[in-house]
Amino acid sequence: MNSLMSSKKILVVLTSHSDLGDTGHKTGFWVEEFAAPYYAFLDAGAEVTVVTPKGGQAPIDPNSTAPDAQTEATERFYKDQAAQDVIANTQKLSDVKQDDFDAIFYPGGHGPLWDLTENEESIALIESFIAANKPISSVCHAPSAFLNIKDADGEYFIKGKTVTGFTNSEEAAVQLTEVVPFLLEDEMKKRGADYKNTADWTPFAVQDGLMITGQNPASSELVAEKLLAQLAK
Repeated sequence: MNSLMSSKKILVVLTSHSDLGDTGHKTGFWVEEFAAPYYAFLDAGAEVTVVTPKGGQAPIDPNSTAPDAQTEATERFYKDQAAQDVIANTQKLSDVKQDDFDAIFYPGGHGPLWDLTENEESIALIESFIAANKPISSVCHAPSAFLNIKDADGEYFIKGKTVTGFTNSEEAAVQLTEVVPFLLEDEMKKRGADYKNTADWTPFAVQDGLMITGQNPASSELVAEKLLAQLAK
């Protein structure tokens, strides 16, 4: 165990939302985007707590269990009963407070677009992490949780800051442009963020101060590495 991280506590916030718009298909969180960072944190010696807006079972996006979406981290997750139990019995977002943690991380999947973007408890929680000078991080669609957080002056926190997130072209590639409630890239730009991206499906993460964001599922490990590096400072 990494003694440096053994005292660190990371809060992971997953979606509770499982309906993919009105398509009749299911969504939720993307397994790899949870699994890779989860094990990066645990293997570094950090303590991880997982919450959702509703508590209980966090819905897994069925597309993220497809053969071509698997990695070493997802294979480890499927064999890890303790991790399965964590996902089946998440705590409620409203029951945790910033004081008890050193950092916060939001994995993606399409679910967060619906239930974390305008969630007042989530917004207040993130704002409290910022006020306490603690890192906030997210990947893929989950930077949507940062869209409506405000700074002390009431301005959008991401205004003028370097961010990334799932691109319009990636959304088009999975044919969900007309299904999602909004396009993350567009909304970040509307709020004045300095939106950056690389080629679709390529690992890419950026850090601006204490905010870390990743572009797509391939970027989850990069986000975790940046967060752990920040906590080690």
